[in-house]
Amino acid sequence: MTQHEALLIIDFGSQVTQLIARRLRELNVYCEIRPYQNVTADSIRELAPKAVILSGGPDSVTRDGSPRAPQELFEMGLPIFGICYGQQVMMEQLGGKVEGGHHAEYGRAFVTPAEGHKLDGIFAGLFTQENKEQVWMSHGDRVTKIAPGFEIVATSPNAPYAMIADEDRQFYAVQFHPEVHHTPNGKIMLENFVRKAGFTGDWTMAAYREEAIKAIRAQVGDKQVICGLSGGVDSSVTAILLHEAIGDQLTCVFVDHGLLRLNEAEEVVAMFRDNYNIKLIHADEADLFIGALEGVSDPEVKRKTIGKLFIDVFQKHADTIEGAEFLAQGTLYPDVIESVSFSGGPSVTIKSHHNVGGLPEKMGLKLVEPLRELFKDEVRALGRELGLPASFIGRHPFPGPGLAIRCPGEITREKLEILRKADAVYIDQIRKHGLYDDIWQAFVAILPVRTVGVMGDGRTYDYACALRAVTSVDGMTADYYPFTHEFLGETATRIINEVKGINRCTYDITSKPPGTIEWE
Repeated sequence: MTQHEALLIIDFGSQVTQLIARRLRELNVYCEIRPYQNVTADSIRELAPKAVILSGGPDSVTRDGSPRAPQELFEMGLPIFGICYGQQVMMEQLGGKVEGGHHAEYGRAFVTPAEGHKLDGIFAGLFTQENKEQVWMSHGDRVTKIAPGFEIVATSPNAPYAMIADEDRQFYAVQFHPEVHHTPNGKIMLENFVRKAGFTGDWTMAAYREEAIKAIRAQVGDKQVICGLSGGVDSSVTAILLHEAIGDQLTCVFVDHGLLRLNEAEEVVAMFRDNYNIKLIHADEADLFIGALEGVSDPEVKRKTIGKLFIDVFQKHADTIEGAEFLAQGTLYPDVIESVSFSGGPSVTIKSHHNVGGLPEKMGLKLVEPLRELFKDEVRALGRELGLPASFIGRHPFPGPGLAIRCPGEITREKLEILRKADAVYIDQIRKHGLYDDIWQAFVAILPVRTVGVMGDGRTYDYACALRAVTSVDGMTADYYPFTHEFLGETATRIINEVKGINRCTYDITSKPPGTIEWE
């Protein structure tokens, strides 16, 4: 769909390849990640990138059969930037030498400039503090001989060729990872590289919105489209973008499983039916879901029960929409990348955690995925471009199984009602203190324990709850939010005073790993 200046990232399996793409997208540069097995000279010419980045990876170039880039790539006249394993691939394929073993370097390191090298071009703006640069290393092999045409730019104690360049061919390579947070000035290097390669930064959400609308109209024509709506950011942006493109050809199905937050169902219905005049089926199936979960305490059984019922309910209501030929999903670019992982992993379709996974085949529908080129932060930017309320765009993530996995043990209507009220007080406290946007996700879990308390002159025997709040970039790792004791004390007092059924509050200070963000 996209007609932009493109950058190709050849993925050799690094755990942080997506970070390269995210850094470039922040610079308004459109890029695509493709696993090395899928990259040929012809596919490069078809994409017509203005530059190429070779990612890191877990393999060793010294091993027979280890990953390589197409040899023709180095003869196409394109600027190329090799990162970690990508540097080693460049050297191996261009006449240098890499040695394995006894050269491991992991974590923070410092590189210093080589004597006499002019620090301009992609290296401009570096080494301004004490003539050294903090970087993040993660390698077991190292380059021991650079290829003809390259010069040493900087070194580190375990990487004599930590930064190298062949300015004539615009080939650059580093042994560290400039894309990670722990290389503070890595973004400067990436920005210098794309500007030197001639990128003007034409990747904007305003342009994407126009292109997406044209693409939706071309794909759908005059046919009907069904969209599964959860009220989360991804499905909301998908629905509003589709409505702008095809109007009354869209019908949204909102499955209310009775496991939502306080007043959430009413807010979702009001926003889409009243504010946007979008055709909406509100499937109130709380009795069905909560009845099926009665007596269930195993987290996986909860998830599977909810997932199966969701598909059954969605299909029941979708079948009432005459002439529907398309199903819209809020698939994002990370889902696409993971579904064609560099190792050729088992996931070759959209991941099973998607609420409507499996439905297109079952119902004979074709997929519409207007967000499949976007990262999460770009979806939020598109939402702002579409005029979604800030309260929706900035919402914390909410799991598909809803409050079921914030209620360890057996689920009852009483516990769900207590949990909703406690969660509403907690989030209100966070907003009042101006902390909501600093936190990735915050919620209350109601624990399967009752504790003795004293209120007034009476004895209570009520539930304990745990408060959870984490900071994160992408949800893959997380740390607890460092609330003050004053905040926690004030919040606990409010919950206990305002929510009948809770007499004790705790704060969860577990990071991820070893814990998960959600409790189940």
